[in-house]
Amino acid sequence: MPHKTPLVGLVAALLVALAIPSAAHAAKTPKRQYYVSLGDSYAVGWQHPGLYDFGPTKSGFDRQIPKLAKKKHYRLKEVNFGCGGATTTSILESKGCPKPARAIGGRAYKTTQAVAAERFLRSHRGKVALVTVSIGGNDVTACGRAADPVTCVATATANINKNVTKLAKALRKAGGKKMRIVGTTYPDVILGQWVRQPVNQSLAKLSVIAFQQFINPALVKAYKAAKGKLVDVTKATGAYTPLEQTTSFAPYGTIPVAVAKVCQLTWYCQFGDIHANRKGYKIIAQLVVKTLPKRKL
Repeated sequence: MPHKTPLVGLVAALLVALAIPSAAHAAKTPKRQYYVSLGDSYAVGWQHPGLYDFGPTKSGFDRQIPKLAKKKHYRLKEVNFGCGGATTTSILESKGCPKPARAIGGRAYKTTQAVAAERFLRSHRGKVALVTVSIGGNDVTACGRAADPVTCVATATANINKNVTKLAKALRKAGGKKMRIVGTTYPDVILGQWVRQPVNQSLAKLSVIAFQQFINPALVKAYKAAKGKLVDVTKATGAYTPLEQTTSFAPYGTIPVAVAKVCQLTWYCQFGDIHANRKGYKIIAQLVVKTLPKRKL
């Protein structure tokens, strides 16, 4: 029997050594799970990056979540049911969503958005790690033009609480106890009326009250009813910074820090568009990912 040369033996040993880390690495690859996004235009990543160029993009918080979640050992595959213009009523009652209002690559459906999402959760029960819901903003949009904005918001938030509670409980029932439900609120874009024509600083001040005392508490209560969580995007984007705190911000000069932040993170001051830009959406994505526990490999 021919003897193996020392060189051949060394090569074989090296191959075995190299194979061990590869096998260990393969064993630690986390199992892929689904991430479901539903709601309004924020849920589909709508942006206004140019005067004649706006709509769903691949830069929304929904697209940023899977990448950020990798640091916590998640492998998420997104499924998006969002529909631009959705309200807490339409998400429960209106059937279908026109293609221009859906996310890029978003799911088409003939049922209501809520039913479409619930069906997916039931058929993939135990395989969905995260559901995010962005809804409620369009319910109060018209209040900015109301004679009494605060009363208008208070009335609208009663409806928001009722509808979102119903939605969140239905999602929980469909997806099971372990699935995480995270609601997202919004930057206070109306603070931009401090500088945007026609300037209305009184409305800007009232908008902070609307979010802090009405809209966000209603959403917190609604998601809590289904053992979900609301992330306070309004606070994270600086809206609660006292308006007496100012900064120099071109081209507006000295303005409140809270106003400057909303100008930096959304398209409102520039175009009158209520949507976040990529940086604003990243803050939302970071808030959501922060709620996820680190997965064990």
